[in-house]
Amino acid sequence: MEFKIRIAEKKDVASILSLINGLAIYEKAPHEVICTEEDLLRDGFGENPFFHVFLAEDDSGKPLGFALYFFTWSTWKGRPTLYLEDLFVDPKFRGLGVGLELLRMVAKKAVQQQCQRMEWAVLDWNMMARDFYHNLGAFHKEGWLPYQLTGDALKKLAH
Repeated sequence: MEFKIRIAEKKDVASILSLINGLAIYEKAPHEVICTEEDLLRDGFGENPFFHVFLAEDDSGKPLGFALYFFTWSTWKGRPTLYLEDLFVDPKFRGLGVGLELLRMVAKKAVQQQCQRMEWAVLDWNMMARDFYHNLGAFHKEGWLPYQLTGDALKKLAH
C-alpha cells in the first residue's frame, strides 16, 4: 500500500480528532477524550502553535495515522527536546511501515531543530509498542516516574 506523510493543516482537524479517538479506544480510555476540533484549531494552527502534527494518509487522502509533538527545553543539555505526545496508526494499517515513517519524520524534525533528544511515554502493558521502540534503540528511563497534576489539585496549587 502506498502512503504519504505530510504536515497537517487546519483542514485536517476532523481527521486528527478521529485518530485521537482511535488512540483512546486502543488505550482503553475513550471516555477521557474531551478534545474538540475547536481545541485543535486554536492550539495547533494559530500564530504560535502549542503542537505540530504529521499526518499519514493513503493515495485517496484517507488518514492512516498521526504523530503529534511539541518542544520543551532541557536545562541540563541547554538544547531543545522534542516530546512526542502521540503516535498512532489505525490498527487496520499496522505492519505497513506507517508508524516507522511517522517516527522517522519526527526524528528528522528533532535533528533539524538541533534537539538533543526525543522523549515519549508508553503504557506499560503495550508490549508491541515497547518492542517496536526498543528495536529502534530507544529505552525507558529507569528511576524516573511520570507525574501529573490535574483538575482541582492543579487549581488549588495555582491559588
